[in-house]
Amino acid sequence: MTNKKILGIGSALVDIMTQIPDENILKELNLPKGSMTYVDAQTSVEIGKKLAYLGNQMASGGSAANTMSGLAQLGIEAGFLSKIGDDEVGRFFEKQMTETHVKPQMLKSATPSGRVQALVTADGERTFATCLGAAAEMCADDIRPELFEGWDVLYVEGYLVANPTMLDKAVTTAKAAGLKIAIDMASYNVVEESRDYFMQLIENYVDYVFANEQEAFALTGMESLQALDFLASHCEIAVVKVGAKGAYIKRGNEMVTIPPMKTNVIDTNGAGDMWAAGFMAGLVKGENLAKCGQMGAIVAANVIEVLGTKMDAERWGKIHEAITNL
Repeated sequence: MTNKKILGIGSALVDIMTQIPDENILKELNLPKGSMTYVDAQTSVEIGKKLAYLGNQMASGGSAANTMSGLAQLGIEAGFLSKIGDDEVGRFFEKQMTETHVKPQMLKSATPSGRVQALVTADGERTFATCLGAAAEMCADDIRPELFEGWDVLYVEGYLVANPTMLDKAVTTAKAAGLKIAIDMASYNVVEESRDYFMQLIENYVDYVFANEQEAFALTGMESLQALDFLASHCEIAVVKVGAKGAYIKRGNEMVTIPPMKTNVIDTNGAGDMWAAGFMAGLVKGENLAKCGQMGAIVAANVIEVLGTKMDAERWGKIHEAITNL
């Protein structure tokens, strides 16, 4: 598999990031620390108003969109399929995607574009209040075979399990077009709510699975290494990331441990997305599992040293240098 093209599918969201000085703010807003909570448009606006005094940063976000941006920066041809509104937030999203060299395949809706209030606590942990808006309206009828023409891998964000009819159509259509399927499990609470559906997807369609230890436990009820064995028996490559302890990767009988990298944690937002970007970049370039994992670790280690999921040209230069030196 060399220099294949990867199409991401997920929610087109704009992250509105706010660093909060006090965790009590999360309690006041009824947002469990470290979780992702879906909110309606009105609640999203109210949260924005309550946090306005702290200032914020806007950036295109959404799990799969972040991964595609990372892949494009690593020289892989990447695209992104989603739905946006005809509004300022949607235009901002599409422009940012294009600027990071991702090919946006945006369907349009009359509903406002999706946005995420991302609250970052002093320890770098992030808590999301997500209003999907137009992104939630992508439906099975939107999924047409020609969307997958010319792509080799479909990369799915786990949050899409909330929309099973659309996701079923996407994975079956992509498989019929000869694509491999990768899925990142998104968030432990999402996995808990849709455990059986996740399992059915992995058993029937998915080739590459990315999970952190909480997500792997939510799915299998097993600790990291047992969960890794279980997942690897149901797909081609399984990855379980264990935070500060690094990551485990398994393909068939081959198992690799990726050591952690020392970093100065500012904001863990996007760490998993960028780990997947580094790993998938290595995989489509035909690298061995150890190098793929090291590439994932390098990109993730860099993104947690900045606020948000976007890195400047200087930092990407540093990443490219570190990968070259592997």
